[in-house]
Amino acid sequence: RIRKVVPEAAAYILTNAHVVEAAEDITVKLNDKREFKAKVIGSDKRTDVAIIKIEATGLPAVRIGDPEKLRVGEWVLAIGSPFGFESTVTAGIVSAKGRSLPQENYVPFIHTDVAINPGNSGGPLFNLKGEVVGINSQIYSRTGGFMGLSFAIPIDVAMDISTQLRTAGRVSRGRIGVVIQEVTKELADSFGLTKAAGALVNSVEKGGPAEKAGLEPSDVILKFDGKAINSSSDLPRIVAQTKPGSRAVVQI
Repeated sequence: RIRKVVPEAAAYILTNAHVVEAAEDITVKLNDKREFKAKVIGSDKRTDVAIIKIEATGLPAVRIGDPEKLRVGEWVLAIGSPFGFESTVTAGIVSAKGRSLPQENYVPFIHTDVAINPGNSGGPLFNLKGEVVGINSQIYSRTGGFMGLSFAIPIDVAMDISTQLRTAGRVSRGRIGVVIQEVTKELADSFGLTKAAGALVNSVEKGGPAEKAGLEPSDVILKFDGKAINSSSDLPRIVAQTKPGSRAVVQI
């Protein structure tokens, strides 16, 4: 019920950039035992998304879901081949949305407790409607094995990256030229804010878009392009998704 036949021109497969990184040859194996040599169409390390293509027809395709409608506490399923065990399904719940990870500024991760191990990377995360809502990307672990913390790239983010890779061969991101920090409760009180939210501007790049627009150090960015900045980590993601050269209204 959740499958549909796609034409030959759509024989594209989404996966993680770290799965295909530095690979000389890529082989895609299907459930019916057929194997295909794959070509990397594009890869983006910053979001850990890659798109590959195989020459095949009549492939089944998943239905894409809406991560915005995903709710904390909702059950989700992952399918992958951990440790070589093909078509393994694991289940869990959504712990958080929009989770930020160190050195990962461009992905609002879906945080779950679905068991993810080596071999799950690049596999789909499904909701209970059978829709793909994310791509399983990484885990937090002190041992190298699963410890109950797994993170998936929202499928809307992955689809946007894949579209750019297919059409332009690269990913373009907006930037405004500021260094920011988190607004703590103490800082919020000192600025007279009603709650600890937004991104505090530490410094402004000389000649950059922010300076030209009049942003100054000690400004607190509350909204960018109509989107609320609840945490400072929200700002880089929202700015990056803005098309370079476009205009955006900033509330400070």
